[in-house]
Amino acid sequence: MYQDANLIVSGGISAAGAVTFQTVTGSSAVLSPNSVDLSQPRDMGPGEDLYLRVEVGTAFTGLTALDIEAITADDAALTTNVVSVGAVKGVPVANLGAGARVAVDISPLIGSKGKRYLGARYTPAGTGTAGTVFADFGIDYQDTGKNYPGGFTLI
Repeated sequence: MYQDANLIVSGGISAAGAVTFQTVTGSSAVLSPNSVDLSQPRDMGPGEDLYLRVEVGTAFTGLTALDIEAITADDAALTTNVVSVGAVKGVPVANLGAGARVAVDISPLIGSKGKRYLGARYTPAGTGTAGTVFADFGIDYQDTGKNYPGGFTLI
């Protein structure tokens, strides 16, 4: 899986490969501190599938669930004319332990050019006292959580 530093919206990766995470706590929506500048208003949904890929660094506590959204806006701060272009709603806190991953599929905006900036929004149900995320955009995602039975012989 490839990662582009220009597509990271929450957290970061140092030149040495160390990953940092964005803190997501409290009871209000938290925006990603970074946004992707698409250089002009455009719809990122058509064509090849695009995902907001989120990984939990520190397990979430204090909240009951978390909404994770890919959003677009007219400004880099992601506060003007915000539109949700994909979401995973109500992820239970039990599924937000360290190392957990969530992929949000970006939906096409039919008949619309979309907005110029792309980012993420995290909305807690309850009040989060701990929890961090790393998020970026990409065309694939890792799903290492599936295990299949063994014991098969190929002939």
